[in-house]
Amino acid sequence: MSALAAADEAGSVAETLRRLTVVFTGFEGRLEQTPLIRKLTRGRFELADYHGFLIGLRQQVKDGARWMSRAASNIGEDHLELRSSLMRHAVTEHRDFRLLEQDYVAAGGALAEIQGAEKNIGSEALSAWMFHEASKPDPFGLLGAMWIIEGLGSIKAAEWGRLVQKRLGLHDEAVRFLLYHGDNDASHIEEFKDMLAMVLPDAATARRIVRTAEVTARLYALQIEEIGA
Repeated sequence: MSALAAADEAGSVAETLRRLTVVFTGFEGRLEQTPLIRKLTRGRFELADYHGFLIGLRQQVKDGARWMSRAASNIGEDHLELRSSLMRHAVTEHRDFRLLEQDYVAAGGALAEIQGAEKNIGSEALSAWMFHEASKPDPFGLLGAMWIIEGLGSIKAAEWGRLVQKRLGLHDEAVRFLLYHGDNDASHIEEFKDMLAMVLPDAATARRIVRTAEVTARLYALQIEEIGA
């Protein structure tokens, strides 16, 4: 790669990250206004709220490795390294929903309840959107979705986990999913930057990544809004 091409790539990645950060900031603000998170931050969070939260997350997390695998299978030969990165990511996270089940049981819930629960309206919409995007040829836009989801884990998971413990007096065994992702998703953000560099600079791809982040953020917030509704 020439010095000029490398500079173009770095500039495109930096600009796309800037735009994605703007999207995430708006997403974070929307989440803070949802009834569930307002309860958590204002001290009115109850065990039933936490159970509902874990049930809602389980559906999304279980689907996560599946849509990443589908997306990887639809990436062409010109981007094999990106395909490999998505496959590794899917393998790393494909059993994370079991952590949510274990947290649910450790917090006093019955395993059959979380395993048999239906997706809420937001979860249905989010899942349908992710699989729709993953089924397209070269679904590079899903990098925007990963920015939203992994960013949430990196920035909010540990904070929420500690608040849940404080509000409900739970042991670490009941909040392992949140604490684990708070510790590990920061490294995923660095991997994400590398994946961006694999598909940029390309103006159309950059626009699609940002647009996918916007839609994913809105549907994820709807998922949280619907918990306990």
